Amino acid sequence: MSEVKPFRLTESVKAAGCASKLSPAALDQVLGKLPRQHDPNVLVGFDHADDAGVYQIAPDQALVQTVDFFTPVVDDPYIFGQIAATNALSDIYAMGGKPVTSLALVCFPEKADLDILERILAGGLSKMIEAGCFVIGGHSIRDDEPKFGYAVTGLIHPKKVLANAGARPSDALIFTKALGTGVISTAIKKGKAESTWINAAIQSMTTLNKQAAEIIQRGTFGIHAMTDVTGFGLIGHSREMALASNVALRFSSREIPVLPGALDCIRAGYIPGGLNNNRDFAECMVGYEAPIDDELKTLLFDPQTAGGLLISIAEEDCEQLMLDMQDAGVSVRRIGNVTEPQKPLIRVY
Repeated sequence: MSEVKPFRLTESVKAAGCASKLSPAALDQVLGKLPRQHDPNVLVGFDHADDAGVYQIAPDQALVQTVDFFTPVVDDPYIFGQIAATNALSDIYAMGGKPVTSLALVCFPEKADLDILERILAGGLSKMIEAGCFVIGGHSIRDDEPKFGYAVTGLIHPKKVLANAGARPSDALIFTKALGTGVISTAIKKGKAESTWINAAIQSMTTLNKQAAEIIQRGTFGIHAMTDVTGFGLIGHSREMALASNVALRFSSREIPVLPGALDCIRAGYIPGGLNNNRDFAECMVGYEAPIDDELKTLLFDPQTAGGLLISIAEEDCEQLMLDMQDAGVSVRRIGNVTEPQKPLIRVY
C-alpha cells in the first residue's frame, strides 16, 4: 500500500501569512482614488495608512478597530491560530489601545478535516484569552485556501492615541522583536527550514505586544509615534511613519535585530513574493550610506507576521523605556533616529 502524504497547511496556499497581502503599490493606487468621509469623531482614518481606525464615542473614550486575516505560515493548526490572533491584536496595541472584543474570520475548504479547523480556532482563542479579549462571534466562508484572523475592537482615551504620525526630529527609534518571519515562513512552506529557525520564528510570532504596550500605557514617556511592523516590512511601515510625520528616518544596519536563519533563508533564495512587492514599491526612498550586505538590504523589506513595535520616542526617555521593557522580558533595541525631512526619506548606514 502507498503511504498517504500528510496534509500540510503551508502547502495548501500560494503565499504564507502577511506575504499574502496585496502589494503596497496596488493599495496606494486604489485608496488614493476613494472619496474621504468627514466626521469629527474619526480621530484616525485610512488617510495615513495607520494600524487601526479610532472613533471617539465619549469625551474620555474612543474605539480602536482593526481587521486582519491571512493564510497559514506554519503547518501546525493550533500554532497558526495563535499567530493569526497575535497578529490581529497587534494593531490595537500599536495604537496604544486595550483590546476588548473580537470577531473571528474563517475561510476553510468545504471537504477539509474539521479537526484542523477546531485546532485553528482553539489556538486563536488561547491568545485572545491571554490578551483579555472576548471572542463574541465571527463569519466563515468556503475557500480552497485556508485563511484565518480577527476583527478586533479596543478602547483608548482620545488624548492617548499613538498614531504613526507625530514622530519628531531628534527622536530615537526603538524596535521590539526581530526581522525574518517572512523568509523563514517561505522556507517552512518549501520544507527547508531548520528546527531552530522555526522555533525562533514561532516564539516571535506568538508573543503578544501586550507587555510592551502596557509599559508604554502606564508610563510618562515622551512617545510621539508608534506602528507595528507587519506585511510591508520595516522599510514600508517606516515610510508610512516618515510621510505621516513629515520627517526622515535613519537606521543603523548594525543594530537591526535578525531572527536566527533569516539571512540563511535569503542566501538560499527563499524570498516571498510580498518581499519583492515591498522592495519594488519603497526602495526608491531608501539611501544606503555604508556598505551593507545584500542579504540585510533584502531583509529590510521582508513582510513580517505578528511583528514588533517601531517606536519614535524623545531621546531623554529612550533609555528608561528600554530598561523597563528589558526588565519585563521584552526584546527591544534602539535601531535609529528621526531627522528633519530630507531626501532620501530613509537612510541606512
